[in-house]
Amino acid sequence: MNQNSKNIAIIGSGLVGSLLAIYLKKAGHQVTVFDRRPDIRTIKFSGRSINLAMSNRGWKTLRDVGLEEEIKKIAIPLDKRAMHVVGKPLYFQPYGKEGQAIWSISRGVLNKTMIDLAEQAGTEFRFNEKVWDVDLPEAKLYTGESEKGEWKAYNYDMIFGCDGAFSRVRHKMQRRSRFDYSQNFIDVGYKELTIPANEDGSHKLDKHSFHIWPRGRFMFIAMPNLDGSFTCTLFMPFEGEVSFNSIKTKSDAVAFFTKYFPNVMQVIEDLADDFFENPTSALVTMKCYPWTYWDKIALVGDSAHAVVPFYGQGMNAGFEDISVLNEMMLAHGDDWGAIFKNYQEERKPNADAIAELSYRNFIEMSSKTSDATFLLQKKIEKRFAEKYPDKWVPAYSRVTFSERPYVEALAIGDVQEKIMVEVMKMPDIAKKWDSEEVEKKILNLLQ
Repeated sequence: MNQNSKNIAIIGSGLVGSLLAIYLKKAGHQVTVFDRRPDIRTIKFSGRSINLAMSNRGWKTLRDVGLEEEIKKIAIPLDKRAMHVVGKPLYFQPYGKEGQAIWSISRGVLNKTMIDLAEQAGTEFRFNEKVWDVDLPEAKLYTGESEKGEWKAYNYDMIFGCDGAFSRVRHKMQRRSRFDYSQNFIDVGYKELTIPANEDGSHKLDKHSFHIWPRGRFMFIAMPNLDGSFTCTLFMPFEGEVSFNSIKTKSDAVAFFTKYFPNVMQVIEDLADDFFENPTSALVTMKCYPWTYWDKIALVGDSAHAVVPFYGQGMNAGFEDISVLNEMMLAHGDDWGAIFKNYQEERKPNADAIAELSYRNFIEMSSKTSDATFLLQKKIEKRFAEKYPDKWVPAYSRVTFSERPYVEALAIGDVQEKIMVEVMKMPDIAKKWDSEEVEKKILNLLQ
């Protein structure tokens, strides 16, 4: 890579910040990572995590820097959804073609591993050091114990903001003229719970499935960990008849799970204690532009584009930011103005597309996955895709099992949905769903 060594600061030691540090070190730069939090390798990490679903985009970014096999050691492949629907026996929905899977990884385990690998590559980490201000034109940052106290100044050639949806770096950029910014909270929050392992360390549920209990306005999910446990997440409205606010006591929590998730109730120990000990967290979609300032500052990951977690693409999209940034570094050498300009122009439309897809998948996962008409539609799509793989790739597969742009997945998905609306209007569709007539209808509509 034809680049002069720069002195670079990264704000945020999360997954994106740590991986970006590895990329920048490999390109020959000096890298210091600041984080206001303590080193997560030294503390118990729990209570605010949705297990990660690594898919093709994330693996590509890790592969390109030689880390794919290392990270696969701490991941479990999931090749299907396990649907726990009221009044029906447990059933499974394969994710894609034979051999396609998403990979469940504990956020805490992955983050600790990434920090270790970044340190091994020569990155300096400064934990418990809060960044209070950033001088954008000078790429200078200021840290201190408190906002009103004494600050220490650090000079850098460049600063990358990888400090999440409520980024301090982006907050400073927002004060500049013509900076677009929006945030949108959905009325659903989430809470982490745990299904422990069996006494022999085995999993209580199928370990190669992403478990979903869809209940309309709320749902429960579970993803496996290497130690035999499952990290579970309850998604539910903050207010209303069935909501976090309506569960005020331990007996309320037990009654809620007994009514809506009886098979979960049997496997979660200390359920009521976990429910009140672990925080209820909010879900936000955040959009902004520009993502860069001159050739000095760039936002990467959630600080540029936070999305709700219902497509499992938050981390994957952040890692893909790094992949594109690296492509621009290879293409433009030492011209950081061109690198940043091309990076944000390529990534912004795709970030907006995955934000839209993620929100739609929330509706699908919580309310449609137990709907008979929806399931029939998916069955028709799956049959057609298997017979005509060159003509029909489902939107989920385009997002999860390819590296094609998110904007393409959204646009083609919209066309496919219009076609399926017409197909589902066909008389007696439930009886002739696998007929030649239905096949021809789809082929005609595709033309």
